[in-house]
Amino acid sequence: MTYFNFLLLFVVIPILVLIAITWFDLRAGRPTPGFDAKKVPLIIFVHVILALTYTTPWDNYLVATGVWYYNPQLVTGITIGYVPIEEYIFFVVETILVGLWWWFLAKRLSLPAPETFQRNRKGVYGTTGILLLLWAFFTFQFFFAGDEWNYLGIIFAWALLPILPQFLFGADILWHYRKLVFWSIFVPGLYLSLTDIVALNATTWQISKDQTLGINFFGILPIEEVAFFFITCVLIGFGMTLMLSNIGWERFSAWRARKFKGLP
Repeated sequence: MTYFNFLLLFVVIPILVLIAITWFDLRAGRPTPGFDAKKVPLIIFVHVILALTYTTPWDNYLVATGVWYYNPQLVTGITIGYVPIEEYIFFVVETILVGLWWWFLAKRLSLPAPETFQRNRKGVYGTTGILLLLWAFFTFQFFFAGDEWNYLGIIFAWALLPILPQFLFGADILWHYRKLVFWSIFVPGLYLSLTDIVALNATTWQISKDQTLGINFFGILPIEEVAFFFITCVLIGFGMTLMLSNIGWERFSAWRARKFKGLP
């Protein structure tokens, strides 16, 4: 299976389905309570730009150091840096897929009203502190543990950095909308992990055995790949919730009124 065939079958087609559903929702006037639905396309676009900007150097490092590699017969051979063009397209379409799935759920789940939100700064600081410790642990493992920690260590060293400010800004907001957050992450994270089995079986891409822990689901899917797909869905799901919730905008507006002094 070529990389482009994988993208078409497992990412582009679900995107088209979600776009069709979104169009019918808009025609029917289905609301998105508690969120600014008009900004959804813009926020998805913002996440696409962030994904390309933040992931490109990280992904180039992984390919350059052989953490993962591609079957040359199943990619076009067009590369930017060390990475095939198909991989950059994957950054874009995965972000669109998860963003549209978030929007689909936000229109359908029974969510708590913004009026019931309770600010919890102690919870925000506590969870951010725990996350900081996790980031320190995985960063240490990447730099100082054996080669088998390379992939998992760099996943969390890379991904937890942007999650830290998300938590610091609105861990309590994410908890308020925890049902939406959970399902917006769990379903695409599981789906993409399972489709990865198809790509690995087809040798579309391969993962270095020397730079992974050797914990494989179904005998082929490294735990690192599962972590990668789930953590990228976390980044998008958290970002969509915080940047589109009315609570998040009220908090940001109050912070801006203080000329961004102190914490949000």
